[in-house]
Amino acid sequence: MNGYHGRILEVDLSAQTIQETALSEEYAKQYIGGATLAARLIYDKVEEGMDPLGPESPLVFAVGPFTATSIPMVSRYAVCGISPLTGYWGEATSGGAFPFRLKGSGYDAVMITGRADAPVYLRLEEGKAEIKDASHLWGQDSYETQETLKGELGSDGLSVATIGGAGEKQLKYAGIMNDQGRAAGRCGMGAIMGSKNLKAIAASGNLRPETADQETVRTISQEAVTLVRGNLLSIAFKEYGTLMYMDMGMVMGDVPAKYFTRNVFPVEKVTGQALRQAYTVENYACLGCPVACGREVKNFGPGQDTVDGPEYETAVAFGPLCMNTDLETIIQANHLCNVHGLDTISTGVSIAYAMYLVEQGVLTQEQVGMDLQWGDGKAVVKLVEMIVNQEGIGKILSQGTLAMAREFNRDPDEAAQVKGMEMPMHDSRAFHGLAISYATGPRGACHLKGDYYNVDMGGPVLEYGIMPGERMDSTGKGEAAAKYQSHKDLFDALTLCKFSPLSPTQLSQILTAITGWEYAPEDLLTAGDRSVNLKRAISNKLGLNRDGDKLPKICQDALSEGSTDGIEPDMDLLLRDYYEHRGWDWETGRPNKDKLVELGLEQAARDLYPG
Repeated sequence: MNGYHGRILEVDLSAQTIQETALSEEYAKQYIGGATLAARLIYDKVEEGMDPLGPESPLVFAVGPFTATSIPMVSRYAVCGISPLTGYWGEATSGGAFPFRLKGSGYDAVMITGRADAPVYLRLEEGKAEIKDASHLWGQDSYETQETLKGELGSDGLSVATIGGAGEKQLKYAGIMNDQGRAAGRCGMGAIMGSKNLKAIAASGNLRPETADQETVRTISQEAVTLVRGNLLSIAFKEYGTLMYMDMGMVMGDVPAKYFTRNVFPVEKVTGQALRQAYTVENYACLGCPVACGREVKNFGPGQDTVDGPEYETAVAFGPLCMNTDLETIIQANHLCNVHGLDTISTGVSIAYAMYLVEQGVLTQEQVGMDLQWGDGKAVVKLVEMIVNQEGIGKILSQGTLAMAREFNRDPDEAAQVKGMEMPMHDSRAFHGLAISYATGPRGACHLKGDYYNVDMGGPVLEYGIMPGERMDSTGKGEAAAKYQSHKDLFDALTLCKFSPLSPTQLSQILTAITGWEYAPEDLLTAGDRSVNLKRAISNKLGLNRDGDKLPKICQDALSEGSTDGIEPDMDLLLRDYYEHRGWDWETGRPNKDKLVELGLEQAARDLYPG
């Protein structure tokens, strides 16, 4: 098949066996690749009551037909499984060079089950795979592991995806690190690796599938590079990274502060400009990307080290959300998370919740182990260390806000999460299309599975009739948000960076040129619908129902300041509109049987509607 190797690697760590299976043309056409292909591979292995950290729990690394082509912004991979944090469908993506190396090793996906008796890592190289001893790597942090393996295997063309101490300890929001500080951060995929005694995957190789129309791909690639480089957002990302949004976001009430109870703070202290003024900052890019939105902070700390700089989500989570405007401690907290492999969003939200509970008189100084006050950056750093080391209050913080609410007998509506995964750093009161995307997202609260703020700030998707509107109006947003959610879910199948400005028409032209199969924009939207519904069916099999499709009140109730003063999303209106468009059953929260059959998901239809 053009665009695919046609090979899936299946690894059973309990039996220490490796085998290859063929990727069928049917699967490639229906599920495309990346996270959607992973969902199809995982679907048949999911059983009600499955322990996400049990040996039978599958973990899939996957790339797509766009990966490792000349199209810009395609160095992405997906890693998927059942989330230890939520108990439902989980996925994370990351960039860097690892996606190119994984594709270059000769596989479209790697599915891992079982549990090794002792630490191991997986070596992938030019169509060959081997399970190797990792006892000497266990206990190393994520940066050390990458350097050790490059030293042992040779760094030329090698990339490593690894867990740090958080994954080894199976902390529920442990991530996977690659290419220094690139992170597949959300949903706890690093904990699944740790539960399998799998320390890392080291991949290399230059195997490339054939493309159906290489000349067209080359022409479109050149046009796409010109489009990306000329895009105003690309220019801003290159200069300031995603932190360029901080001050603009606060003006719109989109930057949560003080654990989602405020949205006004001294923003000038934590902008991309402030970071550049205070430190020597350089940017870096994922392989083949002309944008280079990554940050490196030079000469940082006592050792004058180079560390990965914080991006927007991280800077808000450790900054304004904790009322902290000290860039030094924000950078320190981010670096600690990267070193040990922790999701910075869930970590920051859990710490902010602890601060909130102290203010409410629920947590005492003795319970926390320190005098914890809003704005104390050093306390934020200390709590990250306590989470990693599983010391004192750090043990419960490492389980996320929903577990914290239960532990301290608090109303679950006080836990800033959806389906157990912590809220990102865009406020649902500022963009009501985002509110419904959060409530219904395939993996829980996610600002990338339908980043609707981009639409209402002037980014229409003309082919699907998704147009900018009044951002704080819930009317009609459910259907538009559902379409946009499906559109963006497709990016993780292709695989493609969410910042790519390519339109559905351009994406369909590229996919047609690569595969030789005819795709139109409406075909891509159908593929996105299929992806969302398949992931939904997985979560339904694991017990999810409509009760999980809600925002916590702490993130929904109107604030009394900023541009969202007195405004909150109408979640019932949004949810009914969304369900009607999706064809989901209002009582059960399941896709209707006819909808599943229409999308070619007959097995899911039989499973959810037996008899």
